[in-house]
Amino acid sequence: MKRIVAAFAASILLFAQPAAAQSILRDAETEAMFKDMSASIIKAAGLSTRDVQVVLINDDSINAFVVGGQTVYVHSGLIQAADNANQVQGVIAHEIGHIADGHVALADAGTKPAMGITLLSMVLGVAAIAAGSGEAGAGIMAAGQQAGLGKYLAFTRTQEASADAAGARYLNTAGVSGKGMISFFKKLQQQEYGYGLANIDPFMQSHPLSGERIANLTNDLQTAPAWNAKPDAALEERFKRVKAKLQGYVATPERTLAEYPATDNSVYAHYARAYAYHKAGYPDKADAEAAALIGAKPDDPYFQEIQGQILLEAGRPRDALAPLRAATAGTGNNPLIATTFGHALIATEDKANYAEAVKVLRIAVNRDNENPFAWYQLGTVYELTGDTARAALATAEQASMNGDHRTAAQSASYALANIPANTTDWIRAQDIAMAAQNDMEDNPKKYKRR
Repeated sequence: MKRIVAAFAASILLFAQPAAAQSILRDAETEAMFKDMSASIIKAAGLSTRDVQVVLINDDSINAFVVGGQTVYVHSGLIQAADNANQVQGVIAHEIGHIADGHVALADAGTKPAMGITLLSMVLGVAAIAAGSGEAGAGIMAAGQQAGLGKYLAFTRTQEASADAAGARYLNTAGVSGKGMISFFKKLQQQEYGYGLANIDPFMQSHPLSGERIANLTNDLQTAPAWNAKPDAALEERFKRVKAKLQGYVATPERTLAEYPATDNSVYAHYARAYAYHKAGYPDKADAEAAALIGAKPDDPYFQEIQGQILLEAGRPRDALAPLRAATAGTGNNPLIATTFGHALIATEDKANYAEAVKVLRIAVNRDNENPFAWYQLGTVYELTGDTARAALATAEQASMNGDHRTAAQSASYALANIPANTTDWIRAQDIAMAAQNDMEDNPKKYKRR
């Protein structure tokens, strides 16, 4: 009976959960673009640009979602499918609508009634089975599951329509054209036509059908002054670059080289091929593509970044230092680029570079303390310079971030015993040790030694 309850409950709740296997893609240029293209929309929603983040997910499906907090997750497949930056802004505006309206926090209002219908049908179905009507009991439970799911999907469609309306308001308030939102829905509508609209049950969808969404939004968007706002040419250029490099990174090299053949000498093609060749293990060809990018724009920090990354990962860390140092400076010490620079300094195995590596990596983790690789590199250089206490603190930071609270507690305790009391690092070690210890005490079975 308990297994049946769990199975029916899971059938509803799975519709509210994102895929667990999705991975985050970190890229300095992409994150800067997301930040700039979403800033005015976030402000229009009455939210803070310091709190709302737009994060790229490595998933080739066309999707974006929020799961709590104030983070918008955008699939790489959506970037690849979008025709322009304005379409992505329309999607982000919709997701910010979910955040501003508190839809994730209100999810129980949809799941509880649906669960109630499912559980009631289960009770009735089990009673019928017990009375000897096995087929009737199974039918009651199946019908209840269908009714419960339908109830939940009706709730989510209402939320999606609300997020559409809110997103349209934010675009209009921000002075961003809603053309991208409408054109992207039309793109989704074409997919529905391709599937066969007659085969789609509108009452068993988590979102309203795209045609309905377009009809609901068109008037509000077209009558707003923002509708005819000129596209941001600089933002559009940045989007094309990000789209090309993303193609080179996530697609197979064969597909990228087919889409951006050697005869294409555009910046976008060089960008895509640089990543494709690098990914495929052709460092000389990747280096040549990076050199073409530098030749086109010698002071572009993101072109300097890819050149330095290619050199570093080809086993030439000394050659990577100049472009990575320039890229770090050119982006105002962007933490992702600075981490790569710090890694290159360490990889030279030259003790003269270790002090600079410590400085660069400390700045990186201060600006982005949720970067495990940066903490790992900082711990490495501390160990190389004989500062075992701070190496332990860096290990504690990394372990805490990865949920390994036993290692976090042990490393933080060592740091506490060897770092001068009441300093910033000592206080941080104390915080980690206490948090890790509390988690272990609250979840003893999780940390039971085997």
